[in-house]
Amino acid sequence: MTTTRRDFLKTMGSLSLAFYMPLNVKAAPGTAPGTTPGAAFEPNALLRIDGDGTITVWATRTEIGQGVRTSMAMAIAEELEADWSRVKVLQASTAPKFGDLGITGGSQTTRSTTEAMRKVGAQAREMLLQAAADTWGVPKIECEARSSRVQHAASGRSLAYGELVGKAATLTPPANPPMKAPKDFRLLGTDVRRLDGPDLVTGRARFATDLHLPGMLVASIERCPVFGGKVKSFDAREALKVSGVKQVLQVSSGVAVFAEDTWAAFAGRQKLKVQWDEGPAAKVDSATIRKQFEARLATPGKVVRQEGDAGQALAKAARRIKVTYDAPFLAHATMEPMVAVADVRPDRCQIWAPTQAPGLALPAIEQLTGLKADRIEIQVTLAGGGFGRRAMADFVLDAVECSKAVGAPVKVQWTRPDDFQHDGYRPATLHELEGAVDDQGHPLAWRHRFVGPSIAAANHFPWPPEATELAGAADLAYDIPNLHVEWGQCDTSVPVWFWRAVPASFNPFVTECFLDELAHAAGKDPLDFRLDHLPKAPRKLGRDTFDPARYRAVLELAAARAEWRTRKLPKGWGRGIAAHAYLDCGTYVAQVAEVEVKAGGAIRVHRVVCAVDCGLVLNPGNVKAQMEGGIAYGLSAALYGDIAVKDGHVTAANFLDQPILLLPAMPKVDVHLVASDLPPGGVGEPGLPPLAPAVGNAVFAASGKRLRSLPLLPPGLRRA
Repeated sequence: MTTTRRDFLKTMGSLSLAFYMPLNVKAAPGTAPGTTPGAAFEPNALLRIDGDGTITVWATRTEIGQGVRTSMAMAIAEELEADWSRVKVLQASTAPKFGDLGITGGSQTTRSTTEAMRKVGAQAREMLLQAAADTWGVPKIECEARSSRVQHAASGRSLAYGELVGKAATLTPPANPPMKAPKDFRLLGTDVRRLDGPDLVTGRARFATDLHLPGMLVASIERCPVFGGKVKSFDAREALKVSGVKQVLQVSSGVAVFAEDTWAAFAGRQKLKVQWDEGPAAKVDSATIRKQFEARLATPGKVVRQEGDAGQALAKAARRIKVTYDAPFLAHATMEPMVAVADVRPDRCQIWAPTQAPGLALPAIEQLTGLKADRIEIQVTLAGGGFGRRAMADFVLDAVECSKAVGAPVKVQWTRPDDFQHDGYRPATLHELEGAVDDQGHPLAWRHRFVGPSIAAANHFPWPPEATELAGAADLAYDIPNLHVEWGQCDTSVPVWFWRAVPASFNPFVTECFLDELAHAAGKDPLDFRLDHLPKAPRKLGRDTFDPARYRAVLELAAARAEWRTRKLPKGWGRGIAAHAYLDCGTYVAQVAEVEVKAGGAIRVHRVVCAVDCGLVLNPGNVKAQMEGGIAYGLSAALYGDIAVKDGHVTAANFLDQPILLLPAMPKVDVHLVASDLPPGGVGEPGLPPLAPAVGNAVFAASGKRLRSLPLLPPGLRRA
């Protein structure tokens, strides 16, 4: 069975990605135009226009660097015909008036909210037009909205939106307001600077780490280094001697040191003496996990795609290849460590957290506090990176439990080692592939068997365990007559979770590199091999439809801009190509990497050319920034990413142990957008999947050596 992460999340009740918004919230009371400066017009929960003309939009998704606050405001402002210079954006909370905030993930924000946000703006525009028409005693059809004013061309009169708020507030929002055609957009489709950009670059932006409440304590939690371990006993006497330390208590996740400030909490934690019951995971390491994977791969898995008879075709083929690929566990490595603030009182609970999934945390908070959801409010703060990590509820629950325990507001601040060693990791996987080409160089058979942990099973999600592991493998884009894809569940003690692009962060590395191997066996150019073996017409892959024309377009555009067929590279350089249809979010991406392979196996990526078709582009500059960010994050993982396990715990404690890409190693990135009138797709994740295979294929072109394991650099060279 093939399904999508989007469909999986849609089934999860409070975790639904479907956009819900109360459109008929009662408008704020107002008076006649221009008479009360404090009057405001609130046609729904997400938009307010004040008497001074200020337009405030509430964003219902978490800002984790992807520019969502700006894009959601743009969608409203476009239909509202707003003066963009008067627009500001605030973050919605879990207060009932905002509805379900859903999950910020799966590259679904733009896809799931744009139309609803446009409707918000269109409703308000129509109400303002009617208010002006009523004021002048003219038909509404004679009025036009433009740049936060309503104009009546026949009489030359105009009114600013701020002058109309009182009268507009008395009107009923239209159920189905007219919406603009994309050809009439004035704001969407243009490069718009982020509304929060100035605050971010000047340091005025406030993160949860910056928050301080009256009477607040800071807690730092010592956790068992071994997965699944528990506290046996602890001695807090030395910790309590540290100036500023107030209490030491055992909590669900370990032993918490409560102090007046962060540094006292950290210092007190260092003085703790804890005896751990490490449990059975203490015997687990990377080598034993590999053996576990190999044993599982030797047994049958679940067939998740079957076309023709790959086994029979392979048995008869003259030219066949059989190889093994693998990918490691990976940490999210967000720049801002996990942090949350909670203030639990007997009758209410307030939380400030950079969570990607407030709805995921709410049921557990209800159980922990004994409070109903309407007595709990999560203020979603800016997040210093997310990549899926902040959809976990653990760091939020830490703060709630600690605040409840001491009866005061508490900030639970994680350290960098905490982040690396107590993450939910991207699953490691092991792959066996067999393929064959016929005498004419056409692909004849493809058999892909792979094993690894299941995110769905490990986290008790109500979906088949393979649902979160197949993208980039079971939805293989190419037309191969005999195709077999098989997945085997192989869970370990290592906790796993969604990581940027999830299975598309490793499966396309395997499939796009193996496709290059088949092209080489066939004596074909890798680009031509891809183009020649695309389906002729759209086809269903799982629950989504693959469009070969869009896939072909990004391949051809990336190749053309990289001068694939004409430009010669220096000696020791190679060029590789890869593509991925990120069907979950309706986006197609192809990339060409230009790579230098140095003596000893060092790899330097000099240039990446990226072509993306994400449907209607709302903000070209932001799309390009997201592609660049995905490429940087993907390259960091492809070159250096490897979370190793020893004696049941992660060995990496910081960025010295687990490097990330630094500015001197960042390649030049050229991003090219395919013009489209299709509905807008997501861009937060799709820039990452083609990067690793493009680089791997370029390494082969440069050196003749196939790299079938991630990360691509050997251990001695994994330093940024």
